[in-house]
Amino acid sequence: MVFAKIKAVVAMSGGVDSSVAAALLKEKGFEVIGITMCFNIPDIITRKPRCCGLQGIEDARRVAHKLGIRHYVVNMKKALEDKVIKDFCREYLLGKTPNPCIRCNQFIKFQALLNKAKSLGASYLATGHYAKIENGMLKKARDLKKDQSYFLYRLGRNQLKRLLFPLGGYTKDEIRGLARGFGLSVADKTESQEICFLPEDNYRQFLKSRFPGMIRPGEVVDAEGRVLGKHKGIALYTIGQREGLGIATGFPIYVIRIEPRANRVVVGKKNEVLKKEFIVGNLHFIGKPIKKKIEVNVKIRYNHKETRGALFPQANTVKVRFNSPQFAITPGQSAVFYEKDTVLGGGIITKVFN
Repeated sequence: MVFAKIKAVVAMSGGVDSSVAAALLKEKGFEVIGITMCFNIPDIITRKPRCCGLQGIEDARRVAHKLGIRHYVVNMKKALEDKVIKDFCREYLLGKTPNPCIRCNQFIKFQALLNKAKSLGASYLATGHYAKIENGMLKKARDLKKDQSYFLYRLGRNQLKRLLFPLGGYTKDEIRGLARGFGLSVADKTESQEICFLPEDNYRQFLKSRFPGMIRPGEVVDAEGRVLGKHKGIALYTIGQREGLGIATGFPIYVIRIEPRANRVVVGKKNEVLKKEFIVGNLHFIGKPIKKKIEVNVKIRYNHKETRGALFPQANTVKVRFNSPQFAITPGQSAVFYEKDTVLGGGIITKVFN
């Protein structure tokens, strides 16, 4: 009796991680199909390769050929523009600091691409993310330095049933070693830049080229409202920023608040950037929503060391109170809630208390 292999689509960016994910699944006996997303982003010379540029597509094609698997390229340009780039621009123009990678995962990789996988008759969609799925819950990867569970907190239980993260139990060095063992040409390829649609990760230049008339200069003031200088447009600043303020005070100053209605940037000393309480909206919980006060670990950006704090559920939001003040709690960024290595959920920071 011949049994059909389980079919899995792998999102292949052309990098080492997704390439090894495809190789591992094939080695385990899956029928693997590679799909590379194309965003029609112009190729330019950058310090780091693009995950979705023409070179990435070509690298993914070579890996698929080496592995002997089918490979398709899917045009996702409209989805990227509608679901990610427009929100990215809108948030910055409102004085917030968005995280486009989270929205890309939410609306493109694990929505549009998952639907594509289903249309191909695949039981699973796999990616090269460093994370784990155990007992229907999202958990941190073994390699905590590479853990990407923060970017995946908006996944739902039904999605997790259809997803595979083959790299969750490996370190980055082990993945590169496996790539060499599989004979993959991308084994030593440099990691791609963080935001694929930003040339050289320069979001300020991107915004200025798109909205030349909407980025207006205004006042830079201290917490008491005293005018210290001029800013170049609130979209070009973020909470905690120290460089590029162009103000001489005799001591280091940081952006402590952005006031979009007044078109003002408020600055102060480092201690004024330290806050303990904030509101999180646009909530998403992987398991059951939180109904009463609990203490959890909270991460307020990807490179932030998660910190213990209390969650106070409200009508459609959660108030978070850290046990100790944290640097640069920033509206627009995601706050993700953890219990040990398990992701409970999270949401978007909407308000920070002074």
